[in-house]
Amino acid sequence: MFVDQVKINIKAGNGGNGMVAFRREKFVPNGGPAGGDGGWGGNVVFEVDEGLRTLMDFRYQRKFKAKNGGNGAIKSMTGRGADDLIVQVPEGTTVINNETGAVVGDLVHSGDSVIVAHGGRGGRGNIHFASPKNPAPEIAENGEPGEELEVRLELKVLADVGLVGFPSVGKSTLLATVTSAKPKIAEYHFTTLVPNLGMVRLADGQDFVMADLPGLIEGAAKGVGLGFQFLRHVERTRVILHVIDMSGVEGRDPYDDFEKINQELKTYDPDILKRPQIVVANKMDMPDAADNLAHFKEQLTQDKLLAQAPEVFAISTITHDGLTPLLQRTAEVLAKTPQFPVKDATVKTAEYDFKEKPAFTITRDPDGTWILSGDKLEKLFGMTDVTHDESLLRFARQMRGMGVDAALRDKGAKNGDTVQIDDFSFEYLA
Repeated sequence: MFVDQVKINIKAGNGGNGMVAFRREKFVPNGGPAGGDGGWGGNVVFEVDEGLRTLMDFRYQRKFKAKNGGNGAIKSMTGRGADDLIVQVPEGTTVINNETGAVVGDLVHSGDSVIVAHGGRGGRGNIHFASPKNPAPEIAENGEPGEELEVRLELKVLADVGLVGFPSVGKSTLLATVTSAKPKIAEYHFTTLVPNLGMVRLADGQDFVMADLPGLIEGAAKGVGLGFQFLRHVERTRVILHVIDMSGVEGRDPYDDFEKINQELKTYDPDILKRPQIVVANKMDMPDAADNLAHFKEQLTQDKLLAQAPEVFAISTITHDGLTPLLQRTAEVLAKTPQFPVKDATVKTAEYDFKEKPAFTITRDPDGTWILSGDKLEKLFGMTDVTHDESLLRFARQMRGMGVDAALRDKGAKNGDTVQIDDFSFEYLA
């Protein structure tokens, strides 16, 4: 089964917790703090694997979580940093943040990799909180939470040349004839349900990858038929071979087919029509094909969609006539054509948001409990070691500095009211 689009959840590792510890050595009565820092949590890294051709594996595993960093230890020993979680993807995979739509990375070549979720830093041990006023602090930080997000993976097949055209015009037969690929071929529409790839090797040593893309129909760019599902695969092709049935046996006009397919490509992405296009007039072994081709060439002079009139090569995949000149010319055009940027494949960097999110928000439950939330506040709480009173007092000072106390007072909070952050509750004192 060919899968080219999937959503998955990923979670980087949390940083290890810092430790509260003291030197306890013989003849050292006041050893001082010696709690080590936590180690870094593991990143989630996406990396290209040449052996993969589909995203099928992600249908069975939708969640990926890196390991947490090791906790700090006595004698100022830092916890072990967690190894990165490597997620293998096929060549041509685009990683997109599903919430923001930003492209995290475009993995095209072997060895390409990108960090999709960063692991949290380790919490600091009590050795960092010593001061002249508090030489023996019982304060340590928990590790920073690792990034967590939902990403969408889109696979766009890597092919130098793409075969486009209406169903049953002979794309699969052409691919099977000029390569060793074995696509399904039958006398009915939509025989090809997934993109097929094959390697074309010429006598002079040149070679290129050719893709047979599922048949497009009118309205494909709006979701009609199979075309919309696979139009994205056209984006990575550098040269388009537009295959047209010149026999007319199905009662369709060749030039009308040519215009409709190009209109669908333009609707999906106007830049696709800027790349070289060669018209492949197929089924020239049929009786009326020659007359239809002559009429097609007359009409082609009126085309306004393409920047320049395409070359036309008459072939027959049954008799193999015209295949060598077509492939030779395709290789020549391909050698002169650079790679085109993929639509929306530029990695979007985070822009400064002038409407910055508030550090915290306050709501009240029906039972009278005040609920504190907000990314910044919850992160500070998550890094607070609640098992030590000094760490809780430090968090209380941080909240006061953020204005939480004043905001609760303005909301009407009174002494003795219950305040909750996540699953931790405490009593409000003005």
